[in-house]
Amino acid sequence: MTWKKFSGEILNSPIIQEVEQTIEREYQMGNRLKVCIGTDSQVKGKITDFATVIVFLREQKGGFMYIHQERSTQKMTIKERMLSEVQKSIECAYSLCNLLDLYDVDLEVHADINTNPSFKSNAALHEAMGYILSMGFVFKAKPEAFASSYCANKMVQ
Repeated sequence: MTWKKFSGEILNSPIIQEVEQTIEREYQMGNRLKVCIGTDSQVKGKITDFATVIVFLREQKGGFMYIHQERSTQKMTIKERMLSEVQKSIECAYSLCNLLDLYDVDLEVHADINTNPSFKSNAALHEAMGYILSMGFVFKAKPEAFASSYCANKMVQ
């Protein structure tokens, strides 16, 4: 799985190793961290672009992110696509949760799903929330889900 920085620079080491080095570097600089993971997708003809982001928030000092992008040709309903986004975020969060616990870094999983029933994505809200919470993660949906709704969204537009 290939990850990159927002600048486009490709990470040469595995993401878990990169995250650990990042946490250690940020802690040495005296920064308190929180990690937010989210995925967004965009359908472009017969292709669906997905972007998963790991957003590091420095308390009172901004943030930065790592990005993984992939494409799918699988045809999906809106609900299937929303749940696929959530699955990608959960897989990422699950791979990092032990490391984040070790360093006492708070973790949130963000879903690009609207809490307003008049939006199509709302059809997946209950399943997504149940999936994320049942895995033991903190769940955020729109408008609080900036990792998916803004950061990942920027990468698939």
